[in-house]
Amino acid sequence: MLPAVRIDYEEEIHRLRREMNAVILAHYYQEDEIQDLADYVGDSLDLARRAARTEADVIVFCGVRFMAEGAKILNPEKLVLVPDMKAGCSLEESCPPEAFRQFKEQYSDHMVVTYINCSAEIKAMSDIIVTSSNAESIIRQIPADRKIIFAPDKYLGAYLVKKTGRDMVLWNGSCIVHERFSEQELVRLKTRHPQACIIAHPECPEQLLRHAVHIGSTSSLIRFSEQHAGGEFIVLTEPGILHEMKKRSPGSIFHDVPGVSGGTCVSCNSCPYMKLNSLEKIYHCMINRAPAITLSDELMKRARLPLEKMLEMSAAKPV
Repeated sequence: MLPAVRIDYEEEIHRLRREMNAVILAHYYQEDEIQDLADYVGDSLDLARRAARTEADVIVFCGVRFMAEGAKILNPEKLVLVPDMKAGCSLEESCPPEAFRQFKEQYSDHMVVTYINCSAEIKAMSDIIVTSSNAESIIRQIPADRKIIFAPDKYLGAYLVKKTGRDMVLWNGSCIVHERFSEQELVRLKTRHPQACIIAHPECPEQLLRHAVHIGSTSSLIRFSEQHAGGEFIVLTEPGILHEMKKRSPGSIFHDVPGVSGGTCVSCNSCPYMKLNSLEKIYHCMINRAPAITLSDELMKRARLPLEKMLEMSAAKPV
């Protein structure tokens, strides 16, 4: 019996990337080895911008499915591959298209501002897409007399209401990772590390955000820790972000916060969808050119308009 052939996935991925003229995009919540392998690592806004202007023939998107759909919508002629099609998103799942269509009909005089963490179908029903990086700026650019529905994240929506003063109608959706952080464990961590700064993503509930000295997107949290190098931080977001934080601020100390189950495990507050991807799956999706994102031309056309509006308004200054 012949011995099993051991594949060097990293080397093979580099080879396939050259042969296919592929670009590998990865979110900050991916496993460390995937972040280190990627051509670009970023938050949702960073990756949307990269996808919009890439000259690669193939996009390999290491994140969750709605992100890869966004890349396909912005590049309908390109092949967009995902390592695991099961990599969904609890926030996306909290906003079913038919239910949202009925909700929208109740507020027919409202414009729809939608967080990028949603399906292509929801994007197609939206006027403007936002990310946690640009949501406040974009909402401030919308005339004050325009009524707004904000979906799908109720916690991000509530945070934006507080920041902008806009009285928005909020869809009742949430992210399982940010919602299940334990305030009790957060307080315990702060008691044990009194010098640590608490920094948080705005998808967290208000009772957690009130403890934070800085609230922002994944990129904003990374920049804050980099600007305060040598500090100590308690980080309220998916712990995959700690890899980039440690690279940019090697003298700093970082603590992730356990979920409601308590204890000190990392997995209890990790995104189960983000962690479905692996080097092996990246290799197989590239060698097989599948799974690939497929969307109808009509759906992509309707969903592209609010995404392009986001990119346009992200380049503008808030009024």
